[in-house]
Amino acid sequence: MKIFKTVLGVLAAASLLISLNANAQENANRDENGKVVRGAYETNKFFDNTFIGIGAGINGGVNLSNGGNVPGVQAFGGLAVQASVGKWWAPFIGGRINYLGLGNSVNGDPFAITDPKQHFITADLLWNLTTSFWGYKETRIWNVEPYLSGGLGIYPIAGPEWSYGGGILNEFYLGKRINLFLDIRGMVAKASWYGLQIPADQQKLGHYEFPVSATLGLIFKLGKTGFDRHDSITPVIIPVPFTEDQYNELKDRVDALEKENAELKDKIAALEDELAPVRNLVDGQTYLYENGQFTAVDVVPAGPITLYFDCGATTLSQREKAHFEYFADTAVNEDAKLNVNGYADKQTGSARRNQQLSEQRVKYVVDLLKKAGAKEENIESAAHGASIQLFEGAAKNRVVTIEVKK
Repeated sequence: MKIFKTVLGVLAAASLLISLNANAQENANRDENGKVVRGAYETNKFFDNTFIGIGAGINGGVNLSNGGNVPGVQAFGGLAVQASVGKWWAPFIGGRINYLGLGNSVNGDPFAITDPKQHFITADLLWNLTTSFWGYKETRIWNVEPYLSGGLGIYPIAGPEWSYGGGILNEFYLGKRINLFLDIRGMVAKASWYGLQIPADQQKLGHYEFPVSATLGLIFKLGKTGFDRHDSITPVIIPVPFTEDQYNELKDRVDALEKENAELKDKIAALEDELAPVRNLVDGQTYLYENGQFTAVDVVPAGPITLYFDCGATTLSQREKAHFEYFADTAVNEDAKLNVNGYADKQTGSARRNQQLSEQRVKYVVDLLKKAGAKEENIESAAHGASIQLFEGAAKNRVVTIEVKK
C-alpha cells in the first residue's frame, strides 16, 4: 500500500505546482495597468452555479486497531466511487455534499477491492485558489480548489462514526456545462468495526483509519454558469449636431475672445514694466524719487514733538496717542537718542501737585518709547512741573516734548 500513498502525494504536489505555473501566465482579468481585477461580482440566484459530480478511482490507507489478536497496523487499498452535489456562492468560495464509497481488501480477499465496504458522507468547503490569485475567468483551463471536509463514515456492522480531512479538487474546463475533475482526498476516521472481534477488556486505544483516495470524473454544471462582474455605468451623452450658422457664430466668438486675451496680455506686460521699479520697495520706508529711481532716506522730525495732556491727566487721549505713534513709526529705533521733558500749567494745582503730574507724564511717555523700540540708555528725561511755561495759556503747557538728538 506504500505505492498508493506515494502516487497520491505526487499527484497532489504536481497538480498544485503545474496549476500555479500555468496560471502565472494568465493574461485575462487585468486592467489597463496590468493589475488583476478580482471583482466585485453580482450575487447569484439559488440554482445558479450549481453542479453535480460523478467519478471513480483508487484508494488506500492504514487502520490502527490496538488490542487482542488483531494486528496494530493494517494497510488496505482498492477502488473508490464518488458522487457529489454543490454550489459556488462566489467565484472563489463554494461548498458541496459528497459521497465516497471505498472498496478495500484488508485480509487479502481479491474480490473485496471492488465491493464498497466503507461509505463516507461529508460536507466540503471549497476554495478556488486560482481565482483568488489570478482573478475569475469562466473559461480558464485549470482551477485548483483546496477544501476542508467533515462528516460521517458508515462501516459494516458498526454503523456511522465521525470523519474529517481535506483535499485538492482539480477542475479542467471542457465546455460551458461540463468539466473534468481529479479529486485527491485524505481523511482520518473513527473505525470501531475493526475491533469488534476483540473483547472489550482487551481493547486499549480504540480504532482509527486514515484513508486516502484519488478519483477522476466529470462535473456537470447546472443553472446559470459563470459570474457577472459589477460594471460602473456612465451616462451616454449624444451630442446635438451644429448647423453651419451656429458653428460660424461660435468660431467668431472664439476669435474675438482670443483677440481680447492677446490685448490683455499686452496690458499686463506693460503694467509689469511700470511696476518693476517699485517691486523691491519696503513697506514703511521713506523713499526719494528722482529720474525714475527710488532712494531710501531717513526722515527725522525738524523739531521736537509736543504731546498735550488733558487737565490733571497722566495718559494721552486717543488723538494724541495717534500723534505719538506716527512719530514713533518715523523716528524711533534702538539707535535713536531722545530727550524727553515734561511740564504742567501753573494756573491750576499746587507746585507740588504740578511736579508730580509732570513726572508721571514723563514716565508714561518714556514707557511708550521703550515699547516702540527705543533703548532706555538712549533716553534722557526731566520733569519741570510748572517752573517753566513754554506757551501762552494753561492748556498748552500740560505737555511732554520729545526731541531727537543729533
